[in-house]
This record gives sequence, structure tokens and C-alpha cells, in this order.
Amino acid sequence: MADLTIDTKYRMLSGYEIPALGFGVYQTPADVAEDVVLHSLKVGYRHVCPRLHLARKNYSQSCHLGRFGTRVPYLIHAPYGGKEGRLGTWRALVEAQQAGQIRSIGVSNYGVHHLDELESYIKELEGQQGKGKGGEISVGQWEVHPWLARPDIVEWCQKRGVVVQAYCPIVRNARSNEPVLQPLVKKYGKTACQVLLRWSLQKGLVPLPKSVTLSRIEENANIYDFELTPEEMKSLEMDEYAPCAWDPTTSND
Repeated sequence: MADLTIDTKYRMLSGYEIPALGFGVYQTPADVAEDVVLHSLKVGYRHVCPRLHLARKNYSQSCHLGRFGTRVPYLIHAPYGGKEGRLGTWRALVEAQQAGQIRSIGVSNYGVHHLDELESYIKELEGQQGKGKGGEISVGQWEVHPWLARPDIVEWCQKRGVVVQAYCPIVRNARSNEPVLQPLVKKYGKTACQVLLRWSLQKGLVPLPKSVTLSRIEENANIYDFELTPEEMKSLEMDEYAPCAWDPTTSND
């Protein structure tokens, strides 16, 4: 495994790079968001994730590019709305990307069956309009942690070069007292959250920890001076299905 640093980046299929450690601000109160984002940048984060998700067929009605510009990936929020809605939203994203309005596009909370459906549609568009005209899934976002590792989705994405962002990577700090984490906490002199973030990085994921506590923002970035062994990584394979947020991946809409 290549050495990981706070400056590590992955190249997306769109050709643009994305830092391997993100800072999540979804639902962060507006009155503190600016302060915590500025602090995260001072600490060294270079990837702030506002979660620009689309939930409507009409892309132009769902986002205002003037606010965020072209640099932030735009994702379809969830697979709800039926096949027609999903594919229509994707096509709108592709058109916006081809018009130079946005750089990178992707999905969020898709199950493997949704990903297969989209992959087939991309190939269909390419067959009609030419290679590259169906767009590419550059990034996907899911809740991922040892108690919801999603091996099927992660394997699907990594096999195709899709960057996997992990939200709730520290399980909302609800698992810090889990017995499986305590030997690692003691061995490395790290918090349980730091161990979980390190697990995420070593899985090749892009974790998106969020916090409004300045000391924890710093703590969550201090994860590059230790490395979990293969045996320790395996010990964190919990083989459980325990989401701490919603899970649209199971939708058959």
C-alpha cells in the first residue's frame, strides 16, 4: 500500500483529482459552518463535501451553479423516483458536464442493481451518440464503516475505478466503546474514531468525517502516523448490516 498522507489524492474517471480525506458539512448549522470549514482548511483538509445531491429529473431546477461552481462533484442523491427518474436525472447531469457546467458526476446510496442499471444506460447512450457520450460514474457516496462495509458495492466501484466516499465513517461516534476497537486504541494511542478513519483510508475509501468541535476536526486529520496491520484490518470485518443512517440501496423502486 502506498504511503498515505493528508495530501493523498485519487484521480477520478473524469480526469480530476479528489483528496483522500474529506470534511463533511452536511446539515452543519449555518451559523457555525464557516468557522468549522475555515478551521478544517487550516488543519490541512483540502476536500470539503457539501453533498451536492440531485433528487429531481430536471438538473437545472435542482442546483444553482453560481453558488458552488464546477469544482464540486454533483451526485444523484438516492435511487428513488423509479427507473425513468433515475436515468433522466443522469442524462441531465451528463448534458451539464458536456456543456462545461460541472466537472465530475456520480451517484449516492445506489445498490448494485441500481449501478448495473446505470451502467447499461451509459452503454446505451454511447451506442446512440458515441464513446464517452454516456458520462462516467466518477464518484459514489454511501454510509460505509466496519458495521456496514458494503463489500458488494465497494467491489463494484473499485473494479471500475469509481471513487467511493464514505459518509458516517465514525458511525456518529456511537461505536467508540466497541470491544473490537479497544486493543487498537491502546496499541496506537489513538481514539476509536481515528482507528475507524484509518480503516477507511486503508480500504481505499474517501472518508467524510464531520464535526463542529475544533479539537475533533484536528484529531480526525491526525491519522497518518500509524498503519493497521492486515490482521487488524481483518479483525474489523464485522460482517454486520447495521446502518446508522438511512439506506436507499435496498430500494426496488
